[in-house]
Amino acid sequence: MQKRPSDDPALCGQCHDEIAGNFKKSLHYTTAGLKHGVSPRFSPEEAKTFAGKVFPTACNSCHASCGDCHLKSPVIGGVSAGLLQRHRFVKRDEGKTCALCHGGRVYPEFTGEYGGTPDVHYQKGMICLDCHSKSESHGDGTAQASRQERKERPSCVKCHPPGKETSEKSKLAHAQHGAKLSCSACHSAGPYRNCYECHPGKGAEAKPGFILGRNPRDPKTVTTLRVIPTVRDTFASAGIQMEKYDALPNYWGTVPHNIKKRTDRTRSCDSCHEEKELFLRKEVLLPGGSKANEGLIAVPKSLK
Repeated sequence: MQKRPSDDPALCGQCHDEIAGNFKKSLHYTTAGLKHGVSPRFSPEEAKTFAGKVFPTACNSCHASCGDCHLKSPVIGGVSAGLLQRHRFVKRDEGKTCALCHGGRVYPEFTGEYGGTPDVHYQKGMICLDCHSKSESHGDGTAQASRQERKERPSCVKCHPPGKETSEKSKLAHAQHGAKLSCSACHSAGPYRNCYECHPGKGAEAKPGFILGRNPRDPKTVTTLRVIPTVRDTFASAGIQMEKYDALPNYWGTVPHNIKKRTDRTRSCDSCHEEKELFLRKEVLLPGGSKANEGLIAVPKSLK
């Protein structure tokens, strides 16, 4: 008897050929985002060590199978919530599948279980797949190094196009800030979870926070940033010193799942332009962090 038959998509592919074929190349199955996200920090020799010793046993150990979403809750930290509906296959049950794999930060932010207010979309009865398409979960048949390579990704403006605002105040604010700020920079409701000090086998420490700074992928815009838990000695036990550690920052652009229409930043210009407490500044950078962090500092000008 096979413990996890759907670990091999070919089994499900006997009836669901196209979906299974796409899934073999999906990020859920390959976890390539984890592999390619950290690889710029390695020397060529370190990259070989990571690919051979660390990635298969650490990062890739939590890849999703078909059954993890459609039959039995995934195993997280050695624990599973069990079968979704006895031995019945289900189309979706996001609270028992999405919520477990993405329950470290995303789903608790979305539902308000992390301690903040629930996302406005959750309050209106929306669920994960209302924004995230099937092709995101199953893949589209194209091997991708990260979710950033996906052409079809959730976007606020797909449902909230510029120019369709219901008030003049909103129209003016979006016209002034639209090209300079991400939507979440203003509409994230409050603190979200950031992770620190990650090591294979030891995990990371989570702390609430709210960080605004330049988007590493688009330095012309300011967005919400989340701490990447990779520190200089993360892979030291595997003999990897990360010779190019400073090639990447310790902060990455993120979209917290705790969106609200009205926040402290939408109510008052002073919260950003005068108080400036939420912005990444040199004095609050991670001690011993990457030199690339300084390029993300963005402090708004005073309006007075």
